[in-house]
Amino acid sequence: VKGFIAEIVSIGRLQNRNLVHLLGYCRRKGELLLVYEYMPNGSLDKYLHNGKEDNSVLSWTQRFRIIKGIASGLLYLHEEWEKVVVHRDIKASNVLLDDEMNGRLGDFGLARLYDHGVDPQSTHVVGTIGYLAPELARSGNATPSTDVFAFGMFVLEVTCGQRPVDHQNTQDSQLMLADWVLDKVQNGSFGDTVDARLKGMYDVREAYLALKIGLLCSHPFPSERPTMRQVMQYLDGEIEPPDLSLE
Repeated sequence: VKGFIAEIVSIGRLQNRNLVHLLGYCRRKGELLLVYEYMPNGSLDKYLHNGKEDNSVLSWTQRFRIIKGIASGLLYLHEEWEKVVVHRDIKASNVLLDDEMNGRLGDFGLARLYDHGVDPQSTHVVGTIGYLAPELARSGNATPSTDVFAFGMFVLEVTCGQRPVDHQNTQDSQLMLADWVLDKVQNGSFGDTVDARLKGMYDVREAYLALKIGLLCSHPFPSERPTMRQVMQYLDGEIEPPDLSLE
């Protein structure tokens, strides 16, 4: 427990407008609970998957801003803070929306901290099915690259309005969203992948960029994935992302 509390105290010092601020912890009925600042609009998950009413459908502008915000928060965790922070559970339900509908990454309950330039030691695999990088099953090593994989799945989820696994439109319930998107993009029908609830109201260039970033980040080989710094450069239009190799 001491080690856990030390990590909580460290994480409480993270200061970035794209992260939910951890205020502290408390004990309740023998359980340690983490206390975060209040996010009035709740989790992104409910807007992507439960919003039946038109007024709860996020616009493309809101979605692209959320993607950029989470990318910026992850860059801070991986490279810009005094330690490397691997979040280990990036997903839509851990992205919370503030009063202006900006996305902020929360829930640091599984996060791991280590010094820059140090190889993280393997631990047991934690995270959420659908967002877990394939190499985690082999090594158990959570790294910035495994976070990048989960971020890629998250970007596809926000763009397509679909969960990373269990795609409803297929007989095979285990089809990964990334495979489905890649198939559509290769067949030149990328427009079919963008969330239908947007009713075609989206910036085509940005949506294509988001799909491309999602696929690059969720590449099965870690060496082929970009870093979060490169992802930010793609999102800001500073550099062009590489073309998707069709293998």
